[in-house]
Amino acid sequence: MSDILILTIYCMASLFLFSYGVNCYVMVWLYLKSFRKGQWLNEQITASSENLWNIVDELPRVTTQIPLYNELNVAERSIRAVAAMDYPKDRHQIQVLDDSTDETRNIIDSVAEDLREVGYDIQVIRRSNRIGYKAGALEQGTKLAKGEFLAVFDSDFVPERDFLKRLIPFFLQDANIGLVQARWGHINRDYSLFTRTQSIGIDGHFLIEQSARAFSGLFMNFNGTAGIWRKQTIEEAGGWHHDTLTEDLDLSYRAQLAGWKATFVPDVVVPAEIPQTVSAFKSQQFRWAKGSIQTAFKLFPRLIRSDLSLFQKVQAYFHLTHYAIHPFMVLLAILGLPVVLAAEARISTGLIVAVGSLMSLATFAPSTLYWFSQKQAGIHWMKRLLGIPMLVFTGVGIAISNTRAVLESILHVESGFIRTPKSGDRMMKRYTVKMPILPVLEILLSIYCCYAVAQFFTLEKWFVAPFLGIYAVGFGYIGVLGILQETFTGKLTRRAKKANTAPAAA
Repeated sequence: MSDILILTIYCMASLFLFSYGVNCYVMVWLYLKSFRKGQWLNEQITASSENLWNIVDELPRVTTQIPLYNELNVAERSIRAVAAMDYPKDRHQIQVLDDSTDETRNIIDSVAEDLREVGYDIQVIRRSNRIGYKAGALEQGTKLAKGEFLAVFDSDFVPERDFLKRLIPFFLQDANIGLVQARWGHINRDYSLFTRTQSIGIDGHFLIEQSARAFSGLFMNFNGTAGIWRKQTIEEAGGWHHDTLTEDLDLSYRAQLAGWKATFVPDVVVPAEIPQTVSAFKSQQFRWAKGSIQTAFKLFPRLIRSDLSLFQKVQAYFHLTHYAIHPFMVLLAILGLPVVLAAEARISTGLIVAVGSLMSLATFAPSTLYWFSQKQAGIHWMKRLLGIPMLVFTGVGIAISNTRAVLESILHVESGFIRTPKSGDRMMKRYTVKMPILPVLEILLSIYCCYAVAQFFTLEKWFVAPFLGIYAVGFGYIGVLGILQETFTGKLTRRAKKANTAPAAA
């Protein structure tokens, strides 16, 4: 492969990443421009609905759905938190959509019986198969729902008592609103450096991206949990589909294409668990990456033909294809050494500087977005100073896993819905997701990038070397941490199995 061809591919990949980096700056600009106005409108809706709760008979019926699959550690906490929400029992139906195959079933039955005895309308729905996974369970639950509005919570989410009272008024004030999304909080933010790092990414998505989209007239998405749907919206949009791994994103876009509005309420926060291990985090990101690209292929033709403005269509493109950046990140890492060799052949220093400038803007754009989100969240600047670089390393480190997800979506490779393991307040059972090959590949690519960095310094081509250094640290960090966690988890699992199979004392 000629030096010119290598550099052309490298430059094109850098330009691709640069475009997504620029869009991060656009998101920050939209946030700064529209957030105060959006917050003011939200506050007006909340204030104007205070008298609503004095007329109980006029309150709409609400169904809260909790999709579950083998969630022994968190099932009871989730169901009891939903039951504790401040809403009249005779107007609130609880659906536990249970696809579990383990002891979780017994816990759910016991909790449901306890709640029925004190007057709650709670229904446990079980299917004979898991067709469609979570989307299939929600589809079945929607058919049986009594409520005009459907709240959805994943099993690790713990809503506050006033959740329904704070979000239902948005539907009553505007008949065109079909979806209201709350912000995710963090039950276990301080569990480890790894969970603190993830919390920054989640805050960035909600506080900046979701706010910017919702308050600027752009398409936003339901995040799969901690939100409420108008049942009519789901039905008119065609119901829950399970031909992608992100049924929430798919339904959100179909609903908005059908003319329904979605909004975001950043002041309503629902605490949830952050994945505690690299394997769990990768499984979550893999599902989101593959599903979002599947959704892009499915819906982008409709978006192009729609009456949306050019800016709305461009933003929808960036939103749906965000995970496409990861294959290009891996490509840049692999091409690092060939670029070194091309540089040795006296390729123009000006070209290297130009590429380095593009990479600088692309690299620091997400950091800028996350910095603003942490400032908005009230996080001390010293914690931001440490957390944001770690988020950059983490985002780079999972690029191989997410590249596989993107390629599978492009090649139409089928895969099941891999749920993210949860730990809960009590670790009664250890659920794991194993990806033993990926950490080895990540460490090998880290070593490769380190060698390329050394070559860059040898040739005194300083400008690009730091970015390969970020790749080296990111791949190494995620690879080594993943192996250490898998080793530790494996030991705990073996000890638990040994304890469970040991004969009882006489």
